[in-house]
Formats: sequence, C-alpha cells, structure tokens
Amino acid sequence: MADRVFSGMRPTGKLHLGHMAGALTNWVNLQDSHECYYCVVDWHALMSDYADSSMLMENCREILLDWLAVGLDPSKCSIFVQSHVKEHAELSLALSMVTPLGWLERNPTYKDQILNLQNKDLSTYAFLGYPVLMAADILLYKAVKVPVGEDQSAHLELSREIARRFNYYFGEVFPEPQALHTTTPKIPGTDGRKMSKSYGNSLNIADDLNVLWDKLRTMMTDPARYKRTDPGDPDKCPVWDLHKFFNNDPEEMEELAHGCRTAGIGCVDCKRKLFGHIEVVMTPIHERRKSLEGDRSLLDGIIHEGARKARLVAQETMEEVYKAIGMLR
Repeated sequence: MADRVFSGMRPTGKLHLGHMAGALTNWVNLQDSHECYYCVVDWHALMSDYADSSMLMENCREILLDWLAVGLDPSKCSIFVQSHVKEHAELSLALSMVTPLGWLERNPTYKDQILNLQNKDLSTYAFLGYPVLMAADILLYKAVKVPVGEDQSAHLELSREIARRFNYYFGEVFPEPQALHTTTPKIPGTDGRKMSKSYGNSLNIADDLNVLWDKLRTMMTDPARYKRTDPGDPDKCPVWDLHKFFNNDPEEMEELAHGCRTAGIGCVDCKRKLFGHIEVVMTPIHERRKSLEGDRSLLDGIIHEGARKARLVAQETMEEVYKAIGMLR
C-alpha cells in the first residue's frame, strides 16, 4: 500500500503562482505515487476570519477551481472540504484533552501571528488551539508524510508530540507523521517581497494573460539597473526567480543572465521572454479552470465524492480512537 499523504490550504481567496510553485506542483506529482488526501481547511480559515465569514463559501470554490486547473485529479486523490468530514472536529476535541496548554502558548507561529495580525482579535480558544486541529487533520488519516514548508515545521513537530502523548495514555493508535520537504522555488511578488495576497503583490493563478502581463511589466527588477544601460545582477532580480521556475531553456537562461550583467538586454525585454514561458504553462491551466467554472454540479460532485472517501478512513480511525480511550459505543 502506498504511503498516505495529507495536506491542506486555508480558503482565503484565489491562489497565486507562489502556491503553484511551492505546493501544488508537488501535490500533483505526489498523487501519482501516494495515497493523497487534499483538504480545503475551512475551519482553519474561521480561526482568524470569524468576524466576517461572508466570503468563505466563494473562497472554498475558488481554491478548488485552482487546484483542479493546476492538475489535481479526483480519480487519483481525495479532494474535499474539511467541514464536510465531521471527524476532523471530533478528533480535534479528543486530542485537546491531552495537549498541555504550555505547548500551544510556546508555539512560535502563534506568537508571530499575534504580533503581525494586530488588526484582528486573535485572543480566542480556537486560534490558540490551531495546532491541535492541524494535528487532527493529519492524524485522522494516519498520514505518514506531510508536504510542508519550513514555516510549518513547528506545527508538524507539535503534531508528532500530540500523537506521542495520546499513544502514551491510550496505546499505539497514531503513527508519527514525517515532514516531506521538497525544494521550494522562491516566487517573489511584483514588489520583490514574498508573494502574498495581503501585500497586494500577487500574480494569481486565475489572472488572465493580459492581467498577468500588466502585473509583470511593472514588476520590480534589480535596483542597480536604474537605466537601460546599467548592468545588473540576475541573482538580485525578482524577475529572475520567476524565470527559474517557468523557463526550462538553459541556453536562453544563460543568454539572459549574460545580457543582464552586460546591459545587453533591457528589463522589459527580459520580462517579455519570461511572459512567453508563463503563457505556455498557464494557457492550459486557464482553459481547464474556465471549463470548470461553469459546471457547478461537477465541482460539487468532486468534493462530495472526495468527502465520502475521506469519511471511510476517518470513521475507521475514530472507532479506533473511541475504543482506545474506552468510551461507550
């Protein structure tokens, strides 16, 4: 039996090319070799955006469209929404019984979010318990591998600790999930910072080619290239990071790098070269997305079938959990 993989994303809006490069491309590859469960974690979204949930349903649909457009195949993996499988909430409650408060309060991500999201009231039980629900998401499927970025490593380590603590009290129920680290391309936003919806600097998967070009055309480049005749350094240019993901032509990459360093090519010309490669990659993605947008029944069918398959595993796990604890059934 193939190793089981779980991963999820919060539905906070349309996804961007950073999501595609950093996670989705890897997810698409994993579905051919692993038993994969990919979840839109809507409960997690509410933990920070509970004050206004008016966009939650639409955001769930947008993220699903992006997943399917990029290449997730419901015949190869289970694609579903977290709240459609009630066992996520059940296991989160069970795990909260054995999770020490100090573990959650010391979580570096929790401290960082409290500091950086001061425009939101995050002083809630749910936000503090974010890692417990994350552990439940993973452990519910007894996933042995979890594709994560470095920023989620602390959460995953906490998931392992929670699994160990539950197993200590109630017997060996859960395997300890291991991080599946892959090389994550650096995909900067149009201002050179990390691509993020909150920064307003993102190139979205759903953006049509005209919009993508308009954003790319004004994208920040090497600050040293103030004039067309100034030489630059590709390694200091955010546009070059996009080339490294989209441009698979080594000879052209070498020519562009030389042209940048010698001022033999201008930044706009370099961007046009990049856009040609983006167009090749994104055109079929946009075509798939457009074909799905008008077929709501198909999208509903995919997530309902994904939830059905997920529940088969989730219910089996919860029966084992109840039996291990000693609850009356």
